[in-house]
Amino acid sequence: MIFTIAAIAQIIINIVLIVLSTQLRTPSLASIRDIILVVLLLGSSLLILSGCLQLRQKTWNLQKGMAFAIAFLGVVGLTITVANEAQFYWQKYRVVLGAEVESLEVFGKHFIVGYKDINDAVKLVEKRAIAGVFITTRNIENKTYEEIKTELETLQEIRRSQGLSPLWIATDQEGGIVSRLSPPLTYLPSLSEIVAKEKNIENIKKAVIEYASTQGRELSDLGINVNFAPVVDLNKGVVNQRDRYSQIYRRAISDDSEIVTLVAKWYCSTLVQFDVKCTIKHFPGLGRVENDTHVADAELNASVEELEQDDWIPFREIMKDSSAWTMLGHAKLMALDTQHPVSFSPPVIRGLIREKWQYRGILITDDLCMKAVYGSSEGINGAIKKALISGVDLLLIAYDPDLYYEAMASLLQGHRLQPTGTR
Repeated sequence: MIFTIAAIAQIIINIVLIVLSTQLRTPSLASIRDIILVVLLLGSSLLILSGCLQLRQKTWNLQKGMAFAIAFLGVVGLTITVANEAQFYWQKYRVVLGAEVESLEVFGKHFIVGYKDINDAVKLVEKRAIAGVFITTRNIENKTYEEIKTELETLQEIRRSQGLSPLWIATDQEGGIVSRLSPPLTYLPSLSEIVAKEKNIENIKKAVIEYASTQGRELSDLGINVNFAPVVDLNKGVVNQRDRYSQIYRRAISDDSEIVTLVAKWYCSTLVQFDVKCTIKHFPGLGRVENDTHVADAELNASVEELEQDDWIPFREIMKDSSAWTMLGHAKLMALDTQHPVSFSPPVIRGLIREKWQYRGILITDDLCMKAVYGSSEGINGAIKKALISGVDLLLIAYDPDLYYEAMASLLQGHRLQPTGTR
């Protein structure tokens, strides 16, 4: 009886490990992937050993059958883990060492990628395999201001030696709850707090310009030339307790489209003075969206007419100035495309933005490591191809840099892809 209970427990553990092994390379596990990998390798190996030791009996019985199941499931889990890891490292090898620089450069000019190890970033820049990098909290931990600055300058120096234009070095420094580089950069409240404090429009303008000047000066001095701000989604007061990451109601400037437009224009025009690009986000507007695209599919159900009269006013007004980038979110704009998130929706990107609106500025996706993308029917590889063909200029892979190698390996497999973005 005791053996039976122990054997059932080992079989259950095996099943859990098998499920984990199939999910190991999903972005949701990126922050603890190394720990899980050790657990999978060690756990499966121990279970195989346990099953094999129990198989020493000469006669076949229930105990021996369960021991065989334990060993067999352990082998399955270990095989899946090793196979997935081998595939990843093969893809990484193909990109970093196996691919021709000319081939990498064709698609690399469309990628902005986060990194965990600066050496990985250096290799990709040397191979002309990316257009830029994204830096966040993990890249500055336990480093001095000068160390961070030197690290970024090292990457730019490689580009200069190649005779190429500077890398895009981007970050998320909105202020408030999204202040990835504070410290060492000055922590500032959200723009909504700045707006709420002042009643007079001229005082708001002065405060926003001062705010943006501080950010622009500090970002530029550190070596950053793109900020993924401001948020121009309208605050529609949508609060979902399961929304852990988006929380637009806390990040939006205002519920008034005219105020948002003015503040965003002042903010962007000030950043430009410090040679820092602004990025308005997250088109088509997430203020009305309930689900968090980091962890689930999401839908925007408003009509095009309603959005044009409200949510899209800041986007349309600022997009008239093509120096501002526009970030495409991962919610589905149901009025135009019920199948694809906006970030890789042909009807929205090509049909609405590029053709109807005649927008020629830079379009960049939100982080493609979100569940709404990698969990879609196309997966990240299909999403990237549709995004490029539709007219997206830049693809952001920030949270889980490992996904870049899978995406690039897929693009290098000889697909006849003809991106239609503006650069």
